[in-house]
Amino acid sequence: MKKHFLLLGFLIASFTAGFTTSLSAQTPSKEAVLKVEGEVLKTLSISISDFAKMPHVEANMKDRDGKIQQYSGVPVIEILKQAGVTLGKDLKGENLTKYMLVRASDGYEVLFSLAELDPVFTNRVIILADKKDGKPLENGIGPFRLVVPDENRPARSVHEVSHFIIRFAKE
Repeated sequence: MKKHFLLLGFLIASFTAGFTTSLSAQTPSKEAVLKVEGEVLKTLSISISDFAKMPHVEANMKDRDGKIQQYSGVPVIEILKQAGVTLGKDLKGENLTKYMLVRASDGYEVLFSLAELDPVFTNRVIILADKKDGKPLENGIGPFRLVVPDENRPARSVHEVSHFIIRFAKE
């Protein structure tokens, strides 16, 4: 009989531990942030609430099926300006070898030269979106998504963006 009580006690303890673990896994974690770091004058950590207060613009992008989607977000260049990244008239010579590595929360990474982002060099406006069709981005896509208009494939339109890292290219 003692063996049955011990077994029952073990099962109850195991069940309770699993239950509390599942509850804690569902508890929301800290608010997500975008970090801007590397070759910057000022390292930034922009929270979702800070991001929502920034001036937003609209951008359209084709999805994998060629359907146009409308996003709202902050031009990447404006975020880089806040961090003191070399841009505009100072983006020349050795500074033209600087790039921005965009990292997603799952480790996916893509690369942009700073010239691809700077309006002195291009008319394309790449945004970091927090809304699609007026609604917050879905889980697995947001809270931040890079939107790169006019590319044939959306491979550099990164989901769940967590970092902008500015670096110099080296051999």
